[in-house]
Amino acid sequence: MPAQTTKTGLLALTETEFRKLSGVVDKVPEDMALVPDGDGVSVKDVIGHRAHWITLFIGWWQEGQAGRRPEMPAPGYNWGDLKRFNADLREAQAALGWHAARAILAERHGGLITFLEGLSEAQLYGGPMPGGGNAWTTGRWAEAAGPSHYRSAAKYLRARLRAVETKA
Repeated sequence: MPAQTTKTGLLALTETEFRKLSGVVDKVPEDMALVPDGDGVSVKDVIGHRAHWITLFIGWWQEGQAGRRPEMPAPGYNWGDLKRFNADLREAQAALGWHAARAILAERHGGLITFLEGLSEAQLYGGPMPGGGNAWTTGRWAEAAGPSHYRSAAKYLRARLRAVETKA
């Protein structure tokens, strides 16, 4: 799927992918959501991870607006440390329950929509995101943190649901 290039397209895609993810999330029972897969990752972990990345993205944008270069993906980590970062995030979110993870994702999604609505077309697509460190626009970074992450989470959840159905 090609990246969005307009605010209207980005907002529509973000809502569409969140709606799709929410539909799959609604099918996952709590007991299944908490069971890790072979890699030690649970459905709850995936949902908590997606919510956290929205916060990271907005933080990167804020740092860039302040004229600073954010530590990406997070302080103390670089892009080569994603496995360690994700493991540390799972540990930090270990006490997070299924219902709380779902609520946080919904809240962060709402925050993402509000954030995007508050930016102009030029702020989203007029040039590279300040502090982003590459040619990606703010809109492209938002797409990666929101709808692209929603899409990959829904794919993971559908696969986990199919695996349970196959065993039944």
